Amino acid sequence: MPTKITINNNGNIRIEGDFEIYDANGNKFDLAGRTTISLCRCGHSNKKPFCDGSHKIVGFQSEVTAYKLDPPKPKV
Repeated sequence: MPTKITINNNGNIRIEGDFEIYDANGNKFDLAGRTTISLCRCGHSNKKPFCDGSHKIVGFQSEVTAYKLDPPKPKV
């Protein structure tokens, strides 16, 4: 199954499919076989980078609608 990433309004980033997640040092997170996880967008989770539902408590608001990105700039 290809990876699907959904930016939920007023909530998390949901990732489904075949994926791996690494920290800034290149260490791989053990996802315990999960094929669906949610990442924090509000910055208040106690389980970062994963969502723990804190966005509901702090009243996080951010609605996102898909749009087309500009073409990449040529490398100099």
